[in-house]
Amino acid sequence: MKLYSYTLRYDGGAAPNPFWGICTLVICKPAIRRAADVDDWIVGLGSAKSPIGDISDHVVYAMKVTSKMTMEEYDQFCKTFVPKKKPDWRNRDYRMRMGDCIYNYVGGSNNPKMRTGVHIEANMEKDLSGLYALVSKQFYYFGDQPVKLPDDLRPIMHATQGHKSDANQEYVDLFVNWIEGLDIVPNKAIGEPQLKKQYTREKELQAICSMRDAEEDQ
Repeated sequence: MKLYSYTLRYDGGAAPNPFWGICTLVICKPAIRRAADVDDWIVGLGSAKSPIGDISDHVVYAMKVTSKMTMEEYDQFCKTFVPKKKPDWRNRDYRMRMGDCIYNYVGGSNNPKMRTGVHIEANMEKDLSGLYALVSKQFYYFGDQPVKLPDDLRPIMHATQGHKSDANQEYVDLFVNWIEGLDIVPNKAIGEPQLKKQYTREKELQAICSMRDAEEDQ
């Protein structure tokens, strides 16, 4: 079991997507999506420049990977079990617009098409380079109500781009015991995405999301 930690600079509700009782990481963070395996934990820490201030020592979300599937398998998974993960760009429900099941494989494995969502074709190569969709049925999403790390877990913080994994090995059990010991019911969004209010106002939401997500992955 490994613990992957990184700074989530732009918490908009698409990556991760914590809605409908399942947390998924399907777009952005291709390196983590390729490397992480079932039973690993992924932790998104806050940004020093978040809309709610410096939360670099706070957990925005944590998910235990309970399933890892190809992008094509995820498309079928959504069609069968969580159709609301497919983006509905004109829906007034913010959660529906943030759907991360953007890639439609109805044309076959080698010819995915993009559903209208937070990403555009400029994001396609990077998204698909992650190869896999990570699914969690054991997660904690705090959004704009992040939870501060205890002092003994501060070494998992990762202020630069990219992510930590091997360096976190001695903290895996400590982190799991801490997060599972919180008096918090898992598998639901505790807070709202930090950028929800901003994104709700923006007319050019798709362009902004796609640009920021590309920056997130640089």
